[in-house]
Amino acid sequence: MGKIICVANQKGGVGKTTTAVNLAACLAEKGKRTLLIDMDPQGNASSGLNIRAEKKTVYEALLAECTLESAIEKTRVKRLAVAPSDIRLAGAELELAGLERREYRLRAAVEPVRGQYDFILIDCPPSLGLLTINALTAAQSVLIPIQCEYYALEGVTALMNTVQRVKRGPNPALDIEGVALTMLDGRTNLGLQVAAEVKKHFKNKVFSTPVPRNVRLGEAPSHGLPIHLYDPHSAGTAAYRALAEEVIARNRA
Repeated sequence: MGKIICVANQKGGVGKTTTAVNLAACLAEKGKRTLLIDMDPQGNASSGLNIRAEKKTVYEALLAECTLESAIEKTRVKRLAVAPSDIRLAGAELELAGLERREYRLRAAVEPVRGQYDFILIDCPPSLGLLTINALTAAQSVLIPIQCEYYALEGVTALMNTVQRVKRGPNPALDIEGVALTMLDGRTNLGLQVAAEVKKHFKNKVFSTPVPRNVRLGEAPSHGLPIHLYDPHSAGTAAYRALAEEVIARNRA
């Protein structure tokens, strides 16, 4: 059964979607059958893989108007599929609010396809609303990207409080997959200081591989490509390949 990991941080601009897309692509490159579920109404994970939500989406799957499987589309990356979203998903919070077992909608949608994948990654919106609660309830673990800049841990306390609430309620088995340091500029003392602070706070949960600031990572989504296809030799590619190796190693039986 596929390992379900949600990529979450309520703070925007920390490399959350960049990490979800490129980690998923690099897991697939390493031979793992991978599904990326786009739970962000902005749909950036979908467009970053050149998928336009023209048919069924995560929105319909959450409302049980279609199966998740019918919304899944193949990507240019072998073994990587995506369940896309679009702006309609923004309205799902209100529509789900009045439904029974509203926190479990994504879990129910994912369960029938889980056996088809080795890894299922969920890209969460930059908020702690019902969409993120659904992702945390469906997931076995949460991967937290943290930007190596001032106020790096801002908002992480709120996320951890939400994780604890979910553990006390709908998903007692939820764990921390790890913390990924993103946008690290190793030439500055600030970046190194923030990295040290995050490691002090999260200890062995911090992945060894930091993701550097890299222009090519910023360019790749506009071409609808993950970084390893857009520029195989970039520092960003090397970082996400190494991060994928760490994730695989942490999940070996």
